[in-house]
Amino acid sequence: MPLPPEITDSHCHLDFADFAGELDQVVARANAAGVTRMVTICTKLKNEPSVRAIAETHKGVFYAAGTHPMSVAEEPMASVEELVALAKHPKFVGIGETGLDYHYTAESAEVQKTSLRLHIEAAQETGLPLIIHSRDADADMEAILSEGMKAKPYSCVMHCYSSGPRLAQAAVEMGFYLSMSGIATFPRSQEVRDIFAAAPLDRILVETDSPYLAPPPHRGRRNEPAYTALTAKVGAEVFGLPLEEFAAATQANFDRLFWKAAEHGERGSLAA
Repeated sequence: MPLPPEITDSHCHLDFADFAGELDQVVARANAAGVTRMVTICTKLKNEPSVRAIAETHKGVFYAAGTHPMSVAEEPMASVEELVALAKHPKFVGIGETGLDYHYTAESAEVQKTSLRLHIEAAQETGLPLIIHSRDADADMEAILSEGMKAKPYSCVMHCYSSGPRLAQAAVEMGFYLSMSGIATFPRSQEVRDIFAAAPLDRILVETDSPYLAPPPHRGRRNEPAYTALTAKVGAEVFGLPLEEFAAATQANFDRLFWKAAEHGERGSLAA
């Protein structure tokens, strides 16, 4: 039986309680599905030690850290110096997730903007990619990302992209990447698929955002990194490519953006 094509889950949350007690099995299932690398994201800096420990324990698992926009009003404001210090760890590969969320937490918009600018500065200083969460904040997001880029170039991924076509185009024009999650596989997400289809293939990543947003046939249940393979299959259809070719493109894109993970070289083992 041929091995599945290698892919990377560029954004998951392995420290969440949904995975408690079964991380070994979750990582093994991911490897068996061809997902040999994962980036697990710390959303509150007080949890960074536990997220770091997951990356240190599991082969092929890297991590990033920042303050999620929906938490920033209740959490201590991350400093640039704190983020830069965390970035010294060999398996720390990105800054965030950070961003703007006006869907649930519009009342904290101003503090979200302040936090986002601090994370941008940390990305500029470290050379690591910024990991962006954006919901119902397209105009402000475009303005702040552009403002930062004009001050000093940096790299960035728009994670779990489901915003509008204008922000997607602006992100691509700034040299950023768009990450495809399970949202792109949902039957009613044709607009999202159209946005990805209009983007250059060399700017596309895949992710789960697990434990959220499981693609069919698992929708409504817990998502996990193994299901990145299902999103990649839909991504290949969107771009009219064989799965192997689409997977190889997203791998090259991940290596280019998350250069520190690529240089580290560590991968999980594909199941025979």
